[in-house]
Amino acid sequence: MKANHNERIIAYIDGFNLYFGMKQSGNDTLWLNPKKLVLSLLKPNQELVHLNYFTSRIRNNPDKERRQNTYIEAIETLSDCKIVYGHYQSHIEECRKCGHTYPYSNEKMTDVNIAVSMMEDAFNDKYDAAFLITGDSDLVPPIKSIQSLFPSKRVFVGFPPNRFNVSVKNVSKGNMIIGRKKLKDAQFEDEVQKPNGFILKRPNGWR
Repeated sequence: MKANHNERIIAYIDGFNLYFGMKQSGNDTLWLNPKKLVLSLLKPNQELVHLNYFTSRIRNNPDKERRQNTYIEAIETLSDCKIVYGHYQSHIEECRKCGHTYPYSNEKMTDVNIAVSMMEDAFNDKYDAAFLITGDSDLVPPIKSIQSLFPSKRVFVGFPPNRFNVSVKNVSKGNMIIGRKKLKDAQFEDEVQKPNGFILKRPNGWR
């Protein structure tokens, strides 16, 4: 613990879990400043020392790729923020009823990347508490392991809209449901300037 007794927080955001939760709250929440959101959820005695945003690059959909690229570039303007990439794995699915086949993509590695990052940071004593934004039950084992191996540390969880998960709640040492108002209040400005002066504009479909 730091001398000023502030609790050091590192945030770990499951980008796609948060995105699909926000989609159900309305596209006008999608231009989210994740650092602004996390800061709005912390207590006065907590200090955000770093934020990790986990996502994967969308492929084979130019419009979605363009919106995601713009959004990722906006996140890259934030200080003390790191983007960690997984990947999409494509395969062929078959409809059991009609036999029709179609391509299907699954996002991979995000839960593993989050687990490894949280564990490494705990081992290196980079935080007192991990703030995990997700509703993915695949992260139950690493939450339990961290709190067992490092009893002085804790993991608390923010559930995206419509992503509440009882199993995650039961192993965390604190939880909250992130409401629409918090998301709306934590949007980027409509225009975000990159360090090189380039202006990123909020995607039209995200208003």
